[in-house]
Amino acid sequence: MQERPNIAVFIDYDNIEIGVKSTLGREFDVALALNALKERGDVVAKFAYANWGRQEGATRKMAENAVQMVQRIPSPRGDKNGADINHALDAREMAVTHDHINAFAIVSGDSDFIPLVNKLREYGKTVYVLGGKAFTSTILQQNCHEFISYESLLDEAQKTSRQSNQRAPKRRQPALDPAHAMPLVERALQVLERRGVQPQLGLLKSTMLQLDPAFSEKDYGAGSFSEFVEKLRNAGYVELSGSEGRYVIERKTEAAPPAPLLDPEEALPLLRDVLETHRLELENGRPAEEVEAWFREEHPDFNPAAYGFREFAEFLNYAQDKLVVRVEPHEEKGLLVYLGAEFYPPADFKVPVVAPEPAEVPKKRRTSRRKRTGQPESVAATAPARPRRRRESAPETVQ
Repeated sequence: MQERPNIAVFIDYDNIEIGVKSTLGREFDVALALNALKERGDVVAKFAYANWGRQEGATRKMAENAVQMVQRIPSPRGDKNGADINHALDAREMAVTHDHINAFAIVSGDSDFIPLVNKLREYGKTVYVLGGKAFTSTILQQNCHEFISYESLLDEAQKTSRQSNQRAPKRRQPALDPAHAMPLVERALQVLERRGVQPQLGLLKSTMLQLDPAFSEKDYGAGSFSEFVEKLRNAGYVELSGSEGRYVIERKTEAAPPAPLLDPEEALPLLRDVLETHRLELENGRPAEEVEAWFREEHPDFNPAAYGFREFAEFLNYAQDKLVVRVEPHEEKGLLVYLGAEFYPPADFKVPVVAPEPAEVPKKRRTSRRKRTGQPESVAATAPARPRRRRESAPETVQ
């Protein structure tokens, strides 16, 4: 029997709170996030990082859920990079010193935590990332073991009426067509077939998550994975045998292949053209709804679901990882969109060419030898010196 994970939860409260508020118009519910993680293992440690002096309403909810609040002291410049570093160091220290903790949950959408996720996986830990689809880095979504979207938790809570005391979200997100998940299902079935393993529900889902950690049956309007598979059967794509909960799934060979999802990369040139048209207006950031209106005015037939996105904001989030836009959540204005780094290429830096200093020519030693080339030197200079005669003294005169 597989060991049940012991999960340590690390919440980047500033990021998740403003992300949920700006994209969904909701307050972040820590109990909703913790309940989702409890379905996956035993939550044995809970930490939340924020400047709690400005979060009076949230401190009560954290205390009610026994979350240890770690005070974040902002730097004089107002950034939170220092807090993110402390967050990552605490998680890494726990991974090294607490052997019984074999899973970590990062509740944040910040791409700065990608190195932490990679390091935890290097240590052999299971890593969950919980955040919003519209503001969590797609790179972060794809590099954990399982990504849990906050939107899907809200959808599930709304179905069970557990959130009836909260105001409704800005808009209901449409469900994706289950047929679009068939390429992933087929890949997972092929993996299990090569392993010689019977494709039951649990194994199929775990294999699909290995191939795509961002997969969630809730994105396709299903409350459970068995309901998702039943949708595929009703659409004529798979066959099921056995009883519910012990289904064995097989691909229908005679079924027509579903229309594949379009590559999101193909939609980026359309977005670039719109951004270039409104370049001056985007200098100070514009709300995502306004950017979407500009885009749909130019491309009225654009359908985010055809590219695997439930809404336009998810497409913008994808474009941000491609450096086409920069998206910043704002507490009052929602998501603000700016031009991405590719619109501001670095200036060409030319290294100045410095002429080398002329080498010092050594002085030729003056010798008495005659030069082999050119005019000869003066005779006095070139003629060999004659030996001096010894001067004889005059003979004495004989008187």
